[in-house]
Amino acid sequence: MNILTENMLRSALLDKNTKRYCVEAGTFVTPSAREYLKDRNIELVFGPRGKDMPCSPIEDNGDNTYVDAVSGKGFSQKPERMTHLYANRLVPKTNPRIVFRGKLDTMQAEIILAQSEASAKVMPRLVSELDEILSATRDVLGAEVSGRELPPLKLFGLDSDELRRISHHVKENFGFQHPIPSYKMGALAARLNLLRAITREAELAAEFAFDEGEREDIIRTMNRLSSAVYILFCGLLAGEYER
Repeated sequence: MNILTENMLRSALLDKNTKRYCVEAGTFVTPSAREYLKDRNIELVFGPRGKDMPCSPIEDNGDNTYVDAVSGKGFSQKPERMTHLYANRLVPKTNPRIVFRGKLDTMQAEIILAQSEASAKVMPRLVSELDEILSATRDVLGAEVSGRELPPLKLFGLDSDELRRISHHVKENFGFQHPIPSYKMGALAARLNLLRAITREAELAAEFAFDEGEREDIIRTMNRLSSAVYILFCGLLAGEYER
């Protein structure tokens, strides 16, 4: 069975004028993929792919249907140990950019878990601010796959410089020194601290994925995302989400 996910749609680089997206009958479309299309007023159509549809499969080109992005070697079938860098260009699954994408995937999963726990504790503001981070993380993934540049990051009404300043001056903004994580802080605080660590891992993976001077927009955004998660962690400890 074919599956259509939100990440696949982001990777498809849909034109802003796209009105319909066609998938084969029987395709399972994830809820987030449906929401992605709905938010952009794109109609989801099930049936044979038409020539005017944006979701065309990779054309069969014999021994060159798939191409090694590094060596240029062609393949008639996608090797099991390789995956798509973009379109029909393949790289090993250990490629640093693929590793970075995996870290972003883990980060998104952890954000959703944190949202679930915050929702259970009736902290709608925290759920909403985590949703801003989730959206920004998805934007990073889309920009990495497509090659487009990320706009300056803004979260919780704060720009990049403000996010960095607040995360560096905890005493000034929250009334205590940089906290040392402990189980005594509670399960939700522990979850946010784990998310902070996972975000740092994703930031480090980005450093390995791109050469010096390459994709500075992604490097900067990942750094600010880790600052943003730390701000939420400190805000929770300060009792800001219980008010």
